[in-house]
This record gives sequence, structure tokens and C-alpha cells, in this order.
Amino acid sequence: MAQLFFHYGAMNSGKSIEILKVAHNYEEQNKKVVLMTSGIDTRTAVGEISSRIGLRRDALPIFDDTNILDVIKNVDEKTACVLIDEAQFLKKHHILELAKVVDDLGIPVMTFGLKNDFKNDLFEGSKYLLLYADKIVEMKTICWFCKHKALMNLRFHNGKPVYDGEQVQIGGNESYYPVCRRHYFHPLIEEMRN
Repeated sequence: MAQLFFHYGAMNSGKSIEILKVAHNYEEQNKKVVLMTSGIDTRTAVGEISSRIGLRRDALPIFDDTNILDVIKNVDEKTACVLIDEAQFLKKHHILELAKVVDDLGIPVMTFGLKNDFKNDLFEGSKYLLLYADKIVEMKTICWFCKHKALMNLRFHNGKPVYDGEQVQIGGNESYYPVCRRHYFHPLIEEMRN
């Protein structure tokens, strides 16, 4: 039975490499996957899933007005699985469309993304995935400053933590650290400058 999955984790928890691995495993068995990612993630290119270890794949970009259900219905070949990266940036209607892909088309959907932003508020896509997903999987990584599990994403600028600003600022290691709760509130400033 098809299900909607939400794999979430802090920055650097391996979400993008995991989605690429899942795609490879399906394709190695000659099963078609549809790779999608948020159209606002422009770190490498619009419509590209890119891991920090250098693996990259083209993907269909999702914009605010994209109807994911219609996109999947119009794919020529039989789709075995839909894989979506940067799912935190999706809108509520996207999540409801993904639920219809699962429930009406019988195609499993695996989404990957952040749960919370740098202010520890839920992203819209993450909020609705937490509400509608059949399975929720935490992907773990360690705090930038210690050995504890990272729960949060600390935004920084010029070696100083940032706790206010726009929710979305596209970036990677140059802008964010995965951190535990303690180091979110008390980051090691000297280590941030190095």
C-alpha cells in the first residue's frame, strides 16, 4: 500500500544524499522515479538535487503554482515512486496534492526536508507533512559544536548568530550550522569565526 513519508532532519543530516540513494535503488531495478525539488532552492541550479558530497541529479522544480498531482498524472511512464527534496518549502496545497498522489494514484511519495527554520518555527511544508504523512522519519546528525544530536539550525552572518529575519535564506554551511538546543542558545562564537 502506498504511503506518504516525511524524512526530516537538521542541516547536514544527509537528506539529499538519501534521496539520491533511494532514486538509485529504484532505478537499478528498472523502476521509474520522479525526482522533484523546490524551485526556490537555487544553491546549485533550479531543479537540481545536490548533496554536500558532490552527487547531483536533475529534478522537476516545484513552484508555488505547481500542481504536483497534475505533473505526476502527465508522466508518460509508470511511476514507482515520487521523491521530493527541500519539502519544507512546499505549500499546503502541495502536501494535499501529494496525499492524492498516494491515495488516488497508489504511488508512494517520499519527501525530505527541514522540520524547523532558524527561529525554530515550522516551515509550511513541514507543518502539513507532520499532519498528513503516514510515516515520519527523523534523520540525525550531530551538533556543530559538540557530540549531541542536532535539533536546530543556527543561522549566522559574519561569525555571529542570527535569530531574526526572513524565514527563507537559501544557504548551506556558509550560513547555517546544525546545533543542539544548548548551542542554539549559547553558540561557541570563537569557533564560528574559524
